[in-house]
Amino acid sequence: MLRQWRRSFWSTQAEEQGHADKIAERITQLDGDPDLQSRHAFQTQPQRIRRGHEFGGYDPGRLIAERIAIDSYNEIIRYLGDNDPTSRRVMEEILAKEEEHAEELNTLIQTVSELEKKADIEPGQPLRRVS
Repeated sequence: MLRQWRRSFWSTQAEEQGHADKIAERITQLDGDPDLQSRHAFQTQPQRIRRGHEFGGYDPGRLIAERIAIDSYNEIIRYLGDNDPTSRRVMEEILAKEEEHAEELNTLIQTVSELEKKADIEPGQPLRRVS
């Protein structure tokens, strides 16, 4: 199960980079200059989950960040309306992926919560893989 979560995190990270690349490409197509060094750029990395290491204290802030991203993309899509259908389509594609990410994170948080209950562990305390 941990291997599946680890793959999911790295896959999500690659998709997030792909989103940034798509947006930068669209800005360039519109004769803009994307700011790839912005202090607002994502600076987080996925939690590392390795065999034999603990998994716990999962940061629910990641789910909050996904939901903020979803709200932001929805706002951008509304703003674009029918004025720029190409940009709107790019944003809709990214929004669909962000919604998938949020659902995956929600499932992960629920699964960890259930494991904590079964193992009689206080929420947020490390879960340790037993070999």
